[in-house]
Amino acid sequence: MKNKSMATFFIISLFILFSCSMEQEIDIKALTAQEKTFVGSDTCKMCHLEHYDSWKMTQHSRMLQDVKKNEDAIIVPIEEARIRDDLAKLGGDLKVSADKIYVPKKEEILYTIGSQWKQRYLVEKEGTLYISPIQYNADSHRWVNYHEDDWDKRPWLLKCGGCHATGVDLEKSTFVEPGVTCEACHGKGSWHAALPKTAVFEKRNTIVNPAKLTMGVAVQICGSCHNRGKSVMKKDASWSVGYEPGKALEAYFESTSFEAGDVKHVYANEFSKGHHQQYIDWRQSRHSTEGVTCTSCHYVHQLGLPPTRSQTFVAGSKQCLQCHEMVNNNLGHSIHSFATCVGCHMPKIAKSAESGDIHSHVFVTLLPEDTLKNPKVPNSCQTCHKHKNDDLKKLQEEWELLARLPKPVGEQVKSIGYHYSR
Repeated sequence: MKNKSMATFFIISLFILFSCSMEQEIDIKALTAQEKTFVGSDTCKMCHLEHYDSWKMTQHSRMLQDVKKNEDAIIVPIEEARIRDDLAKLGGDLKVSADKIYVPKKEEILYTIGSQWKQRYLVEKEGTLYISPIQYNADSHRWVNYHEDDWDKRPWLLKCGGCHATGVDLEKSTFVEPGVTCEACHGKGSWHAALPKTAVFEKRNTIVNPAKLTMGVAVQICGSCHNRGKSVMKKDASWSVGYEPGKALEAYFESTSFEAGDVKHVYANEFSKGHHQQYIDWRQSRHSTEGVTCTSCHYVHQLGLPPTRSQTFVAGSKQCLQCHEMVNNNLGHSIHSFATCVGCHMPKIAKSAESGDIHSHVFVTLLPEDTLKNPKVPNSCQTCHKHKNDDLKKLQEEWELLARLPKPVGEQVKSIGYHYSR
């Protein structure tokens, strides 16, 4: 048995030596003197198949899908009559009448955007890609309008492309690959892919591993897309043109704010109204100052089946309780034992497809008094079905009674060096 094991070890050693000797020698200095380029996720999967497979199960991989390669990427029948029917129900909310809105035929759709909350459709007009002015909301199963009055004045690559596709080149009007792929977060991979496995340290140094970056730098990779604002580098662009993983995001992108006049996407208290703005919220939170980042709660590619819809490590309160151990059920917790942490501390006040379908990421309970101060700011209490129609002043009074801890009672007795009550 021992001889057999030795023989196996000898054969494996010979195979490794033979494999290494077969690798073509590469001039590392000459290679790294060339410009880095994108190689695509199909190249990455040749060495990182397990991570590729797990990434394929995420929403990032499905952010933009090529309909010509997979027509099942369209999640709903494109039926013009049904679409116009739904649009007509919107009445005065439309800037163009329902019968005049452009509705693409299925064969005109080149790419789909999204699939979980909503889906939009890319079409081509005079060689430029645009988002067509219809949107399907998946949870409510209805069609709504999307920039119906100016959809063909908003080139998709300029306005949105960099966060939906990888390797966007605005000068050439091209992109390398649909979706948020490996190189969107790890950087251009041409040097890394070209170097042999034997060049261990050089190979590691030619790719960005966000897990090995400092916290403040790594989180900006997420912030480059989970954000809203304008490019610093390219006029009229609404994404971080020129940004690369590991760089300082604010040198390339300026986030929006209520203070700057964006009342459409941000509440008066600077909490987000809109989707893909989690980074704006997070920066205002205690999590930000304490070093709790996106990947503290969300995985990017986890081996095995995804456990939750939002790609958190565990579902609901279990995620929060990994750090926030509950010691006493006092204050608000004394009557909300039936609820979840996210219900109050991450109220659903932002909009992806429908109003209030995604969570705030400031991690602050919004009280009735916040709505009383500014009627347009929602509160955590009324996002709950039980309290949605309750009087705000009464709700706030009930909260204040609940939040008043009992005070010590009794006669104060002086003792040596300290006081106590009895």
